[in-house]
Order: sequence, then structure tokens, then C-alpha cells
Amino acid sequence: MENTAVVQSTLQPAPGALGRFAPRTVGMLLMGAAAMVALIVASWLWSASATFRVLFTNLSDRDGGAVIAALSQMNIPYKNADGGTVLVPADKVHEARLKLASQGLPKGSIVGFELMETQKFGVTQFQEQVNYQRALEGELSRSIQALSPVAAARVHLALPKQSGFLRDKQPPTASVLLQLHPGKTLDRTQVAGIVHLVSSSVPELAPKNVSVVDQQGNLLANQRDNAAGMDPAQLDYVATIEAATIKRIEDILEPIVGRGNVRAQVTADVDFSQVEQMAETYAPNQGADAKAAIRSQSTSDALQPGSATPAGVPGALSNQPPVPPTAPINGSAAALNPAQAQAAGSSRREAVTNYEVDKNVRRTVVASGQIRRLTAAVVVNHRTVAVPPPAADAKGADAKGATKGGDARTPAVKSEALSDKEMQNINALVKEAMGFSQQRGDSVNVVNAAFSQPEALVPEAVPFWKQPDVVTLAKETGKAVLFLLLTLTVVFGVVRPALKSIANAPRVIAAPPPQAQPAAQPPGQQLTPLEQMRQLARNDPATVANVVKSWVGQEGK
Repeated sequence: MENTAVVQSTLQPAPGALGRFAPRTVGMLLMGAAAMVALIVASWLWSASATFRVLFTNLSDRDGGAVIAALSQMNIPYKNADGGTVLVPADKVHEARLKLASQGLPKGSIVGFELMETQKFGVTQFQEQVNYQRALEGELSRSIQALSPVAAARVHLALPKQSGFLRDKQPPTASVLLQLHPGKTLDRTQVAGIVHLVSSSVPELAPKNVSVVDQQGNLLANQRDNAAGMDPAQLDYVATIEAATIKRIEDILEPIVGRGNVRAQVTADVDFSQVEQMAETYAPNQGADAKAAIRSQSTSDALQPGSATPAGVPGALSNQPPVPPTAPINGSAAALNPAQAQAAGSSRREAVTNYEVDKNVRRTVVASGQIRRLTAAVVVNHRTVAVPPPAADAKGADAKGATKGGDARTPAVKSEALSDKEMQNINALVKEAMGFSQQRGDSVNVVNAAFSQPEALVPEAVPFWKQPDVVTLAKETGKAVLFLLLTLTVVFGVVRPALKSIANAPRVIAAPPPQAQPAAQPPGQQLTPLEQMRQLARNDPATVANVVKSWVGQEGK
């Protein structure tokens, strides 16, 4: 009777699809579905999240606030990091920069010549001069900041007031403060470029009056550099000469002693003084046998007339007028008779002849940068010689030094000094390579010594877990493992128990419809429960098997 009651209860019609399960099973199914949907949505959002990149760095508080306000108006997402850094999505970087540039952002604390455009009417001459100086300093700061190693720059100009008195006139000076990027430095050539940039932008500003200081307070350039002989070009020239000489020495010796078996150091004493000489010499006149070249010749004659006082016995002869003087035919005053000479007076002739004189004018300018002296020190390693292995016995080795087992003997090596002849040849080669000059006082010292084998420096190994590739791989792996753990938790913690309870729940068997009754049954005859079970087993044996299985499972519990 109990079995018949159970069968009758299981043969009742089933309600809806979820009604067949227990409320706890239905809740677990709903929770599992919700968790799976949440995991899928979170994974999609995680993978689709935008990558942020730097928009601006080192922004002041004023510029940072203005940039963030402009980004909010443009509906562009942003992140504000430490150090005045603003980040935006990678695909919005260029668009945001162009839009902000159209608005004049970031403005920065440096003003240039745009300050002159906003001057009001009625400013005094002093205010106009101050604004011009501020604008000039701002433009110079912007130009210096365009250099790649420079992060920020400030320029201070000291422009004295113009005076009409030359005695009271003072030259302008300038100071430049540089803030370099981390790990960046400026060489002397770059510092000299900054100095010349500033001096060329300010009238009457000499390069020696420009001082450059970095953020650490180190004086990079000032007016005493040139006076102390610290010209960067001169130092580079000396270093170039020394490096070129060392390379020539090593290049000519390495094919002989082997690569890495020679070390050379050269010191060059260079004269950078500039000497200018002017000489004017006169050679003696040409010899007696040679005909002298006449440069100019002049002749002058002077005649002094005699006295016209009458003389002699008074009478007709003495009262005669004086006879006109006549020049002598042969040019000699002795031809005149005494009376005529006395009447003619005296005469004088001067002749001046100028001859050419040999004159040499020499102007000599001694070029700076000439080598005064070269000093070279060269060290050559000992020669490595293979030591022949000991003679093998007749039982263990053959004539080639190989044992019967096939193991080759490893030859030993030793180092030995070079011979005197070889050292003389190396010394001669070094002198030729460096351009040795005994007149300059050059010196060469070549030493043959055994090089010490340095211990292999093992670089400090970075821990495996600190390597960038490992960190990146760990992050990506962590994301995948976290997603997998969440998925397994939902599946095995929620979905699997729900499915297991569904599989173990008794199945509701619906009674066969009336039309399923056999047509041969006579009307009015009622089948017994046993016959109904037999008929059900014949028509649907699978259902009966499931019922019996559920009974067995309940009895086992």
C-alpha cells in the first residue's frame, strides 16, 4: 500500500519549470547566473579600459587648475598625478594638446614680448623699460628651455642706465640659472653656446660678462674661464692630439704583440700663445763693381755778383759802367781774368744723387696650438709561449700526445719577456708613430711587463622578481589567475551544487492522458493500481526505471 501511495503521488501533474526544484536550488542557480554575468562584464570593462598617457608635466598649481578646468569643459577624462602631471587617454593626447594650445594653455610663469602688446596708455618711461627687460628675459628663458637637457631656465639681466659720460658708462651683465633633467649634463660646448646666445641677444653684452649656474649651484661658466686658460676648444684640441697619438701607437703595435697586449698614454704640451713679429731690415748698398741704381738726382748753381764800387784813378776810365758778367765756358772760375773775376763775384754748384737702398719688411704670425713637447709611456705584455707536454710512456700515449683512451693532453702555457732586439724595434716603431722630435725634447719610455689577469667582475644580479619583464608577466598572469579563480568559485561553489541537487531530486511523473488508455478496454471497467503500473512499465519503461532509482536512493539515505 505504501508503494501504491508513492506512485500515486508521483503521478500527479507537475507545476511550472522552476516549481519542480527546491527554493534553495532555484536561489543558487540565480546567484550563479548573476555571478557569471558580473564576471563577464567586469572582464570586458577591465580589458576595454582606456590607457592613460602624459599630457603635461611639471605644471604649476595655476596652470594645472586651468588645464583641468578646460579638460572638464571638453568632456575629456583625466588623471592628476603627483608633480604637476596630467594624464589623459592615449587617443585623446594630441587632440587635447591642440585644443588647449588654442586657448593659450598652459601659460606658464614666463612672459615674453606679448607683455608689450598689453601695455596701457600713459605708462611711464621707467615702466616701459622694466616691461621690455622682463620680456627680453622671458624670451631668452624660452630659447634656452628649447635645449633638450634643460628642463627650466631663468635669465636675469643687469642693464645699466645709459649715460652721456663715457667715464661713467658700465657694461651690461647677465646671469642664467638652469634646471637640468635628471641624469642630463651640459658639456663645455653647450655651455659656451648658451653664453653666446645670451650675449648676442643683448646689445653691448660681452660673453665674459655672462654667468651660468645649474640647480645644484655649480658654476658652469663665468668671466674668469678665459682668463684662467680654460677655453673648451683648447682642452678639446689637446685631448684630440693625445687620443690620436695613442691610437697610432696601439694600431702599429697590436699586429705584432696581439690585441689587448699593449697600453699607451701620451701627454701633449701645446703652446696656445699667439705671437706676431714685425721686422724691417736694410741691406748694404751694392758693391763697387756693380752699378748702383739711381733713385733721384738734383743739381743747383748759385752765383754771387761782385761789388760795383768804382776804383782806380778818377777820370773817364773809372767812370765807365761795369762790364756785364759772363759765365766761363768750361765752368771754371779760374778762366776769368782777375779783373773779370773781381767784377763777377763768386759762384757755387751743388749736385745731389739718391741711390736705391735694399729694404726687407717681414711680418710673422706664429699660429697657436703648436706642440711644444710630447711624452709617451708604453707598456707591452709578455709573450705567451706554449709549454710542450712531457714525453708519453709507451703504454699510455702515442707520439701525438693523445692517450689510448682518447683524451688529448692540454698543453700548458707560460709568459716570457721579449728580447732586447724586439724591444728596440718596438721603441723605434713608437717613435715613428708619435712623430718623435729630439729638438722638441720628446721622450718615450717602453716597458715590457707581464699584465695581471683581472678577476672577472660579476655584475650584480638583479633579483628575478624585480626584472621588468617578470613584473609585467606577473601582472598579466595575476589578472588571468584572478579571473580563473573567480570563475571556478562561481562554478564549483554555486552552479555545481545546484546542478547536483537537480540531478538528485525525484522526477515528477505525470499520469497518462485519458486517450492513452487502450481502446480494447471495455467501458466501465476500472484498472487496478498494479495493472496501471504494468501498463505504464510497458508504455514508458524509462520513467519506471527512474522511479525505482529514486526509491533506491531514498532508501540508501
